[in-house]
Amino acid sequence: MKTNRLEAFSDGVLAIVITIMVLELKTPHEANFEALLKVMPIFLSYLLSFIYIGIYWNNHHHLFQITERVNGKILWSNLHLLFWLSLIPFTTSWIGESHFEPAPIAFYGIVLLMSALAYNILQIQILKHHDENFVLRKALGKDIKGKISIALYVIGVGLTFFNGILAILCYIIVAIIWFIPEKRIEQNI
Repeated sequence: MKTNRLEAFSDGVLAIVITIMVLELKTPHEANFEALLKVMPIFLSYLLSFIYIGIYWNNHHHLFQITERVNGKILWSNLHLLFWLSLIPFTTSWIGESHFEPAPIAFYGIVLLMSALAYNILQIQILKHHDENFVLRKALGKDIKGKISIALYVIGVGLTFFNGILAILCYIIVAIIWFIPEKRIEQNI
């Protein structure tokens, strides 16, 4: 089957995820900058999560631009990815409202880690459903960025209980790594 329904469904889910996150942003009751500073942790967690959703949307789009067809395993793998991404609004809100306490930062990292693993599973299922000459095989290569990302998520989750700022820094570094769309795939579209 073609990829268009999967893409449309995924786009809709990610749009809802972003909508849920933005609805969690509450305006300060006071009209001064001190009140704005009080909600800054919530805004910063929203900003990072918005960037992450954008990264996943962008890379998902590129992935399915070169995917020729899908099967049931790919559909379920995509749902698996969407499940983990749909938890980002919850963890985003928890981080912001707790002012970056360790447990919410750790859970946020776990959700990011599971999202990355789910994306890898999706790529594997796509590769299995296509022949040896499929462009994605060449484009992914050894997938160094993916492996570094997973390692940084694991390190970030581990660091959470020692230094939450370093954990968040690990998550930010991964976002920076992926902020520019994957050129290996983009070049083959």
